[in-house]
Amino acid sequence: MDTAHDLTRRLAELLRSERSALAEFLLALAAFHRDERWRELGHTSLFCFLRRELGLSAGPAQQRKTAAELIIDFPEVIGPLRDGRLCMSTVCDVQKVLTPENWKDLLPRFFGLSHKEAEALVAELRPAETVPLRSLVTAVRPATRIVPGLAPPPVGAAPLLTSEVVTDIKPAPVHPAPVPPRDSAVPLTADLRRVHYTVSKRFLDKLDRARDALSHSNPGASVEQILEKGLDLILDRSAKRRGLVAKPRKAKVPSLPPVSGSRYVPAEVRRAVWERDSGKCQFRLASGEICGSTYQVEIDHVTPFARGGGATAEELRCACKTHNDAAARQAFGDAWMNRFTRRKRRARESGPDAPVTAPSAPERLAPPG
Repeated sequence: MDTAHDLTRRLAELLRSERSALAEFLLALAAFHRDERWRELGHTSLFCFLRRELGLSAGPAQQRKTAAELIIDFPEVIGPLRDGRLCMSTVCDVQKVLTPENWKDLLPRFFGLSHKEAEALVAELRPAETVPLRSLVTAVRPATRIVPGLAPPPVGAAPLLTSEVVTDIKPAPVHPAPVPPRDSAVPLTADLRRVHYTVSKRFLDKLDRARDALSHSNPGASVEQILEKGLDLILDRSAKRRGLVAKPRKAKVPSLPPVSGSRYVPAEVRRAVWERDSGKCQFRLASGEICGSTYQVEIDHVTPFARGGGATAEELRCACKTHNDAAARQAFGDAWMNRFTRRKRRARESGPDAPVTAPSAPERLAPPG
């Protein structure tokens, strides 16, 4: 059986082949488009050709059309597309700002960027001319359709509830207007973003109460200012848990060893670990790179606590919850760790009022950290 490293090498070869094939396709498409050969087949545009002749959906067709036009104007982009420094999801962003005067300096800035990162760079380079600052609240109305045999609702009437719609009749195809994703931030300038959220009425009630609560210190506060106040409180509370405070106390006895059998980590040690690791998971992947995640990051013992790991900065690291568990499984095995996982799952399913039973002797050792 092939090892994970063998499969990784095979996947890397296939990825290089995929990128090379895409580059060759785009070169051929650019030549095809330069001579407008699609006209010979009766198409009105390259986009129409890609949709009808090659069967691409609208998004990929637009990306390839843009890439072909970009290659015609700037043949230098084919190299980054071939080796993966530039991806198809950012091609449309590159095309918006690249010019014969700036391409040498600007093109490398898009290398390795995601679509959202590229959008942000475009907004920085070409900010929106007018940015209206407003808060808009709209009601989300249930979709309605005309059911054969039933009169349409009068103008101004409340919309039908979904439970009132006849379900045994096949609905006619509809083409709704595009709606922003539920949580989306559209870059407008280097600093400003337009955000779209779908929230509950309960959220709006709390927002009004928060505005009233700030009416003395921040009269007329905008939604952004109110939410930023709340975010500051969350971040401050998280920083205090990590020992990252503005005026930390000095350690009274820095050389004092940790209490035997205790998992307690002094605040100055937590602070040193978080600052040293920048709050990023330090678990090393098979490639040798660190994970680097900042999601669900915890303080983890390099040598498991159950095997004598201490509470000094040298013996601790930041690790995301997934890799904290993975490190414990490497040290103690899946069979042992699954006992704690099952026990926690049973506790969640039983609820807070379930009777607590004392664990057997081998289970008194807490899950390693």
